[in-house]
Amino acid sequence: MEEPRLTLITRPGCHLCEVAKEAIDRVVAATGDRYLEVDVESDLELEREYGERVPVILLDGREHGYWRVEEARLLADLARPR
Repeated sequence: MEEPRLTLITRPGCHLCEVAKEAIDRVVAATGDRYLEVDVESDLELEREYGERVPVILLDGREHGYWRVEEARLLADLARPR
């Protein structure tokens, strides 16, 4: 199985992360994609890179946005070939 194109970097107890998960769930329901959720505290490099700037949305390993999911933009970008 192919790696998910989307990664959501979160932190436990983060309200914005919960909101982002709901938005990502809507996006993947529409596209059939999957996503991987990663706790920023699980990896020192992620913590250094993103710190308090969570949630962070990665598309194909590149930062697509943070704090809020821009659903329309994410849907459009997922529709483009890799």
